[in-house]
Amino acid sequence: MKKSTPAESPEAYMASLSGWQRRYAEALRSAVMNAAPVQETVKWGHLVYFSNGPVLLIRAEEQRVLFGFWRGKRLRMIEPRLKPGGKYEMATLELVEGTPLERPTVVALVKEAVALNSSVGDPTRLTS
Repeated sequence: MKKSTPAESPEAYMASLSGWQRRYAEALRSAVMNAAPVQETVKWGHLVYFSNGPVLLIRAEEQRVLFGFWRGKRLRMIEPRLKPGGKYEMATLELVEGTPLERPTVVALVKEAVALNSSVGDPTRLTS
């Protein structure tokens, strides 16, 4: 799993992965794309999904896969393992080989995250 240069497309990003990280990223990506209408791109060196601003990310690393949400602090009632941190209302779920995560949970997280961006707006915009 070497990614010395950023992938030019989501497909290239996925092709750069191997092993359990690839299996987890593929399962997450499939669930995300089927859960809600989102735009997928590679930004900041990993997969980022947009719907009225950034919604979520999938980032494969050497020892883990991060599944993060810009409004993740508001999603902890769906998945309590989301760890708050960073700017905005960011929270991430750290997945290591063997971490259980059910597809219905992923779908519920994505649907709620997209609904929040629709009702509250782009999480990266400052509110007054």
